[in-house]
Amino acid sequence: MVEPLVIAVLGAESTGKSTLATRLCAQLQGEGHRVAHVDEYLREFCTERARTPQVHEQAAIAAEQTRRIRAAAVDHDIVIADTTALMIAVYSDWVFADRSLYASALAAHRGRTLTLVTALDLPWQSDGLQRDGEHVREPIDGLLRAALRQGGIAYSVIAGQGADRLAAARAAMAPALSPRPGSPIEPRRRWRHVCERCGDAACEQHLLSRDPNG
Repeated sequence: MVEPLVIAVLGAESTGKSTLATRLCAQLQGEGHRVAHVDEYLREFCTERARTPQVHEQAAIAAEQTRRIRAAAVDHDIVIADTTALMIAVYSDWVFADRSLYASALAAHRGRTLTLVTALDLPWQSDGLQRDGEHVREPIDGLLRAALRQGGIAYSVIAGQGADRLAAARAAMAPALSPRPGSPIEPRRRWRHVCERCGDAACEQHLLSRDPNG
């Protein structure tokens, strides 16, 4: 049985994660793929309770995000995940100085096939309870990239406006969408993040490398 392709879309607030995930899902569905779109559970949590979570609620939110991704992967070829538990761990670190969620979040995230990190090149926009302000984006982006590097998780930075952003995401996905006999979707290669100098999306480069498990 072929494993589903799970694509994690991560990034700081107001960097277009939800828009990108929605557009990717629609485009792939239009191409005939069986695609599931897993929304950010934290948004649902905040809307239902009209508040942001407290520190003791973070672990359950992270676990629910992971559960929904795994459930969607059962009967779909591709899952587009609008964030994973790793973003909950990052914000727990930033807001509560609680680093306890990283280990479980990274363990769950290693099951993802491809990780896309949205760049900071979009203008910040207010969006209710979840957003703290433009000043938060750079430190959150830094914590996220540090966690991915420390966890040994390759990622591709997705930048550009509108259609260019979508095209950049599809280019990053192309190696994982390479067909293999018997299945239209089979992850074969990954993008490896190779810019270790500064983490600036403007000077990052990515290369194709064969997945040793592929």
